[in-house]
Amino acid sequence: MVVSVRSWVANEGAKHLVLLLWLGTNAWLFVRTFLLYSTGPQYYYLHKMLGLGLCISRASASVLNLNCSLVLLPMCRSLLTFIRGTQKMSSRKTRRLLDKSKTFHVACGVAICIFSVLHVSAHLVNVVNFSTSYSEEFPALNLARYKGEVRKFPGVTGLLLVLILFLMFISSFHCIRASNYEIFWYIHNLFIVFYIILMMHIVGGALKYQTNMEAHPPGCVRSNQSSSGQDREEAEQAEDGEPRCREDPHFHHHYPQTWLWVSAPLCLYCAERVYRYIRSSEPVTIVAAMRHPCNVMELRMVKKNFKARPGQYILLNCPGVSSFENHPFTLTMCPSENKQTFGIHLRVAGDWTDRFTQLLLPPPKLGLEILPMVQQRRYPNDGWTGFKLQRLYFVWVCRELQSFYWFADLLCALHQKLWLENKPDYFNLKLYFSQADKLQNISEEKYQVLTSRLQFGRPRWKLLLNDIGRANTGRRVGVFCCGPKGISKTLHRLCNSNPLTGTIFEFNKESFS
Repeated sequence: MVVSVRSWVANEGAKHLVLLLWLGTNAWLFVRTFLLYSTGPQYYYLHKMLGLGLCISRASASVLNLNCSLVLLPMCRSLLTFIRGTQKMSSRKTRRLLDKSKTFHVACGVAICIFSVLHVSAHLVNVVNFSTSYSEEFPALNLARYKGEVRKFPGVTGLLLVLILFLMFISSFHCIRASNYEIFWYIHNLFIVFYIILMMHIVGGALKYQTNMEAHPPGCVRSNQSSSGQDREEAEQAEDGEPRCREDPHFHHHYPQTWLWVSAPLCLYCAERVYRYIRSSEPVTIVAAMRHPCNVMELRMVKKNFKARPGQYILLNCPGVSSFENHPFTLTMCPSENKQTFGIHLRVAGDWTDRFTQLLLPPPKLGLEILPMVQQRRYPNDGWTGFKLQRLYFVWVCRELQSFYWFADLLCALHQKLWLENKPDYFNLKLYFSQADKLQNISEEKYQVLTSRLQFGRPRWKLLLNDIGRANTGRRVGVFCCGPKGISKTLHRLCNSNPLTGTIFEFNKESFS
């Protein structure tokens, strides 16, 4: 499949630019720190003792400091929402880039794991070198008390950091998050303990730098050296311009610097959590809870001073189920000037949603029947304003025919409104019933609009995008996907392909970043 340069730049350009900047910053910081400890005069004697292990351990520590500060920023959801919703601060490309914030969070987390392994491995090499390269000449540099002794550092804090990071890494796998989200949630919140220990973490004074380089230039000739042949040669070289030592070298251990990196992002994130807690303390009233076909429940709620736009999501917390778990759900009904009600649809698929559903809607008694019915929606007429969109293509694929009833009344009401406003071509609706072996149809007369647009089988995405491209030659078409990964990957690949019409398809996927 041929890739369109314009479409690739529109969809992938900003993301890959940020990735290159992030990789470049990590590489520059690693090389800079590596060279500092390998060639810096203040580390001359320490590098002579520890060698490559010193350079790698400190270079990886610098990269860890950077990523431990960056990994918190994508989780400041309220801040990102503010930036995304501000027209003067956020362009369309910036808003689409902010939707990838969760991906950046994962990238920083992977970098932390990789360089933690490198950091720990280098320190293990340093422990061995401290033992085998014991310095009789400069006792202050030694970690071991005598040659051959192996002393462990940096102690308890390092071991706790490795343990917490290992647990967070293992619990982040998709199989664990999908099967038991509570494990992921509670272990991931150990990040608070992780950062507290991280700011206390030092190498126990093991790594020291020289402080008196003017009085004792590194590698200088000491005046009290013995008169061996080699020493006499060095003394003669010193008379020819080589520096002489005026005093013995003085060494001092490093002060912890991690807090300088992580303090600002950590304070910002804590302020974000406090702000979220204050906002969430306002009571929410559930005005309606309805069962829908295919194990789906709809909630309609009211909250004072709550504002939202179509396409946004909310974090739902139910103390009756779990006080610490927050689950994201896309808004399917937004508040307007005439109505403060907002709503979500959630599929009961997991421990949390199952307990939440049982709490709101107890199981029906024997002999009762729940009808697959959706209440009439009126909000398409509330606060209707004009959009810049010239045409809207809505493609909905379902495995079960009853799923179309979730929004049947809404779609029919929207179609009727556009028909009365003489905009029949504004909304192009296509419904696909993927289980073609089960020949069913929407039999209700009031849903004849949907029946005429119902097709059996799966959509042929390439032909569909080609038809849309021919109808919008040379324009930008936004593609918004909410569905399984298979469909998302297919659409993403097709949007980056080279349509003959020159249309640029900008791919967007539902994201809870």
